[in-house]
Amino acid sequence: MDKSATLRELAALVGGTVCGDAEIRIKRVAPLDVAKEGDLTFFTNPKYAAALLTTQASAVIIASGTEVDCHKPCLECANPYLAFAKILTLLAVTKPVGKGVLPGATVAPTAELATDVTIYPGCFIGERVRIGAGSVLYPGVVIYDDVIIGADCLLHAGVVVREGCRIGDRVILQPNVVIGADGFGFAPEGESYFKIPQVGIVVLEDDVEIGSCSCIDRAALGVTRIRRGTKIDNLVQIGHNVDVGEDTIIVSQAGIAGSTTIGRHCTFGGQSAATGHLKIGDNVTVGGRGGVAVDTPGNQVVSGAPAMPHRDWLRASMTFGKLPEMRRELSQLKHKVDQLEKLLKER
Repeated sequence: MDKSATLRELAALVGGTVCGDAEIRIKRVAPLDVAKEGDLTFFTNPKYAAALLTTQASAVIIASGTEVDCHKPCLECANPYLAFAKILTLLAVTKPVGKGVLPGATVAPTAELATDVTIYPGCFIGERVRIGAGSVLYPGVVIYDDVIIGADCLLHAGVVVREGCRIGDRVILQPNVVIGADGFGFAPEGESYFKIPQVGIVVLEDDVEIGSCSCIDRAALGVTRIRRGTKIDNLVQIGHNVDVGEDTIIVSQAGIAGSTTIGRHCTFGGQSAATGHLKIGDNVTVGGRGGVAVDTPGNQVVSGAPAMPHRDWLRASMTFGKLPEMRRELSQLKHKVDQLEKLLKER
């Protein structure tokens, strides 16, 4: 069903103000260059000023205080990107209607499912599983025994949640996420390795999202925990007994080794990593490909491998391209010093 709202209603939603006709009805959000009548577009980068002049959109989201030549009704707000997200959610996202257990799904007799869940064909739900109201499990989802899943969760195709794990409310697991696979634990036995049983669980707190093909390993003992509001990108590995703080962002191809504790509101850039048994404070940003190898206090940006304060890394990286020249100069200086020492000895 098509949704629409007036610009006045959208301004109330995002805490913004309208300049121009507030009764224009908006049906969707679209980029500057493809927007048409009835669309709301957004302008946040001055380099797109020319496109703003030619857009066919009915209205534009802009940052408060922005001076632009627009000729369109504007929705001014403090955070245009957040406003865009909220309006897009209102106009384009429809809450799923519970369809129950569809033919082709397998549900153990001891499982407890809320009446308005949707379990698509090809799902397997194990013994004593509990699934909360409004949750949707798409085809091919496998839920092992004794798992608890909260309300309004979305588990996309191919997700696997292993035995005993706990998932909070409004959690989104993108396709092929694995929650609770065995942690990588092996005890050396001569030249071979003896598997250490991984008997802990994974807990995903409320409003967590995990990207496609990411893996959160179960604890050897106790809990691997991803705290409220954390967002994890595709292809991320979280090791056993890791504790990730609230509202943290972990970007694609990052890896966190076992038993590391990460504070709240941290950011790990793409291909970054942390070794095991570390403590990383609140509000730490690790740059792309950064490697954290020691305990890291909060409220700082680090980069490089091994990670160092970002400003130091920038200075060091500026030197890398000059290293061959510096090596030649050092070799020449060494040669001259050797010659001087030889002359001194001859005297």
